Amino acid sequence: MDQYIRSFIKYIALERRYSEHTIQSYTTDLKQFESFLKKYFDTDKVDWNKTDKNAVRLFMNDLVVSNISRRSVARKLAALKSFYKFMVREEHVSQNPVISLKMPKFEKVLPEYISVQEVQALLKLPEIRTFEGLRDLAILELFYGTGLRLAELINLTMDSILFQENALRIIGKGKKERVIPLGSAAKKIILEYLEFRPQYVQEKVDNLFVLISGKKMYPMAIQRIVGKYLSQVSQARHRSPHLLRHTYATHLLNAGASIRVVKDLLGHESLSTTQVYTHLSLDYLKKIYKKAHPGS
Repeated sequence: MDQYIRSFIKYIALERRYSEHTIQSYTTDLKQFESFLKKYFDTDKVDWNKTDKNAVRLFMNDLVVSNISRRSVARKLAALKSFYKFMVREEHVSQNPVISLKMPKFEKVLPEYISVQEVQALLKLPEIRTFEGLRDLAILELFYGTGLRLAELINLTMDSILFQENALRIIGKGKKERVIPLGSAAKKIILEYLEFRPQYVQEKVDNLFVLISGKKMYPMAIQRIVGKYLSQVSQARHRSPHLLRHTYATHLLNAGASIRVVKDLLGHESLSTTQVYTHLSLDYLKKIYKKAHPGS
């Protein structure tokens, strides 16, 4: 890997504290761009000062022709913009060839969510007389009751639960910490789960949720668990933990919660990220209006 790309990746990991997922994606994107430039300039080593806007446009055109999604193209351009901003600041290049390039437009896809009735049916499914059933119900309760991301739930430790305060301490994207409310239903099932956990957990495993083998849970295991239960109550296309996160946000807004409060609860950096849920909430309000208003 090019030394400048390596320096940039170190910068976003240590100083900007980007998420592991973003770091991996940007590394892949920049290595792909480096490979393109080597072919474009017919060289073994890229001279970043020679890279112009035309080379970047040809790279972007190659991506579009290869039929990758517009979202992926947009992310790769975002990686290049961050990289060149770093390069200019560190005086490794004299000009930024991507500064005026615009992100490709793509259709906004509204996130799916499930109804309150479907949530109620979902939470009745796990067999709570077994360790795995109790654990699964606790996982479902937390996803719906707190809107956690998958990685955030996996990384919960015994110290993350603030029982006295009825709250959770979360380490989110960019290792940013937030404290969010823990509802009584989720708290109750977690306490029941914790009575069984010591019989299964391996030594030195501090994670809240563990496999029946006692090891830390991993993403695919939780995705399978959540997908198994969601498939019994919902026809949503993506029956994943994120569906419950979307549901959490949508139900809060439908009940009148402030979008700024929901933003903080979800751990969003920008209000614009949260605003997608207002479209869902508006659709819900329109349905209620049509049902209830005589002049609708």
